[in-house]
Amino acid sequence: AAAGFFVYFTIYADNGFNGGDLFGLRRRWDDRTINDLEDSFGQQWTYEQRKRLEYTGHTAYFVAIVVVQWADLLICKTRKLSIFQQGMWNHNLTFALFFETALAAVLSYAPGTD
Repeated sequence: AAAGFFVYFTIYADNGFNGGDLFGLRRRWDDRTINDLEDSFGQQWTYEQRKRLEYTGHTAYFVAIVVVQWADLLICKTRKLSIFQQGMWNHNLTFALFFETALAAVLSYAPGTD
C-alpha cells in the first residue's frame, strides 16, 4: 500500500497539488461550478481536468498494487534460491503473472472502466 500511496501523491505533486494542499480540498475539488481551482504552480484547473487527474491517480495506485503483487509472488517463490537458480518452471504461476498484467491493462484502458 505504501507504493500505491507514493505514486498517488507523486502524480498529484507533479501536477501542482502537494500532499499538504490536498487535505481539506475535497469540497472544492468536487464542485462542478468551480472551473478555476488553482494549484501550487498557479495553474487553474477545470472540473473535467481535475477528474482526469483524479482518475490518473487511482489508476497509478492500482498499477502500483499489481506491481507489488508481482514482487511479493517472486519473493515468496525464491525465498532461498535466486530466480535465476530456481527458474520459472511453474507454468500456472507464469500464466497468473501474465493474466494479472493483462487484466490490469484492460481495467486501466478499456472504455467505461473509469
